[in-house]
Amino acid sequence: MESGITPINPVAIKFGPVSVAWYGIIIGLGIALALYVAIRESDRRGLHKDLFADLMIWAIPIAIISARIYYVIFQWDYYGQNPGEIIKIWEGGIAIHGALIGSVITTVIFTRLKGVSFWKVVDIAAPSIILGQAIGRWGNFINQEAHGREVTRAFLENLHLPQFIIDQMFINGAYYHPTFLYESIWNIIGFAILIALRRVNLRRGELFLSYVIWYSVGRFFIEGLRTDSLMLTDSLRIAQVISLILIVIASAIWVYRRKLGLATAKYLDK
Repeated sequence: MESGITPINPVAIKFGPVSVAWYGIIIGLGIALALYVAIRESDRRGLHKDLFADLMIWAIPIAIISARIYYVIFQWDYYGQNPGEIIKIWEGGIAIHGALIGSVITTVIFTRLKGVSFWKVVDIAAPSIILGQAIGRWGNFINQEAHGREVTRAFLENLHLPQFIIDQMFINGAYYHPTFLYESIWNIIGFAILIALRRVNLRRGELFLSYVIWYSVGRFFIEGLRTDSLMLTDSLRIAQVISLILIVIASAIWVYRRKLGLATAKYLDK
């Protein structure tokens, strides 16, 4: 039975020599839905309706490039020997932490040029970011990457997963933890929590900091299950180290801004 399992074709559509990968389609869908959610909320919060569309024109390509650069840097032993592979982003190999770094830097510059509050913009964007991440993990599913350690078929069946997920987790003769799914579910829960926190009316900036903490906690534990992590040393996973650093920084910023009175405005203020 297992020998007859055929993985999902990573190519969705092919027009002659041009191939459109499922990975790109899924990432594009995540971006589109995230942008829709952000635009609707920005309008309610009194920002210009085109603000997020204008921001995305810069943030999306920069995020993708920075995500790829981040990944390539920590895989330089391979890419240094195969430079032609660096541009093949459609085959996977981007790092979310790299995308976040590029996006935050872009947003800092953009908001200063536009004369709007950075914290207000990222608060509005926070649920959209984690929603996009939840959707984007399914691109990893198609590519059979970002998976965890080897498990048995019985283990996956006991999770009551759909058959297509179980079959896709059969890679090179073995079954693996669907860590892409664990993170996707964690992010969807985070999306729901962030939407609920809008009504709590936290101080400006704290919704985004909540996102950073929530995502980083989940990423830290889920990363520990993975077998394809970017490694800092033989025993230290880069994503886990970065996650811990982000939790500490976000928590410190939260306390610092409150103590110094830098967070007087609230989320629902216009």
